[in-house]
Amino acid sequence: MSQTEKQFDQVAALCRDIFTKKMKDYGASWRILRPQSVTDQIFIKANRIRSIETKGVSKVDEGIRSELIAIVNYGIIGIIQLELGFSESDDLTYERGVELYTKYLQQAKDLMMAKNHDYDEAWRTMRMESYTDLILMKIYRTKQIEDNQGKTLISEGIDANYFDMINYAVFGLIKIEENK
Repeated sequence: MSQTEKQFDQVAALCRDIFTKKMKDYGASWRILRPQSVTDQIFIKANRIRSIETKGVSKVDEGIRSELIAIVNYGIIGIIQLELGFSESDDLTYERGVELYTKYLQQAKDLMMAKNHDYDEAWRTMRMESYTDLILMKIYRTKQIEDNQGKTLISEGIDANYFDMINYAVFGLIKIEENK
């Protein structure tokens, strides 16, 4: 197993732990979120990261790390919502929620490993701010696709953008863990 794969698994376990604990606390209350609302939640998290990076200070006692975890988790929630559609209620059992989460986290890892092979770990030389900017760019792309009712002429769909957001957030988390 490569170093990157191990590091992905470590930060993925952290994200999964938060997701499963919140599923225990809140159930699948997020099932009522329409895809546009999930995208907006990710935007809020990424925008806060950019604000902290720009200002150099945070007035709320949650830093960049917790926001990156939230981006991973909301990204997976977004993919689940694309598959199932949104609901009028909390209609997902804990077990099914965790099963879907695990499925899409694995797909994100598989995609990251394939791209990492092709790009030869270029992400390791990137700055943290670049991950933030790329996530924000993917959010704006996703919003445009949503505004176009999911139709694209040549581009990948919403799910591909969510997967990219997840993986950029994972890269940021790996860098944070390396610097501890």
